[in-house]
Amino acid sequence: MSRARRTARAICQAATAVAAFLREVDYWQRRSAILALAPDRHVRQPNKAPDSYREFLARTDGPLLREPSSCARLAGRQVG
Repeated sequence: MSRARRTARAICQAATAVAAFLREVDYWQRRSAILALAPDRHVRQPNKAPDSYREFLARTDGPLLREPSSCARLAGRQVG
């Protein structure tokens, strides 16, 4: 294998690794934003069941996670 091909292959592998890293960072950034904005994080006792239906609706008002299809999960796509 020529030196140019080895260099090109190394550059492609590095670019693939950087792209995978950026996808992972993007996923966790979106996930942390969803968790930080969740209404359950801003109540006094988040593990306590809501006292009323109105409180239940207020807690579940935050953004919902979209779960990928089973085919997408098998392909490695993460939830969220």
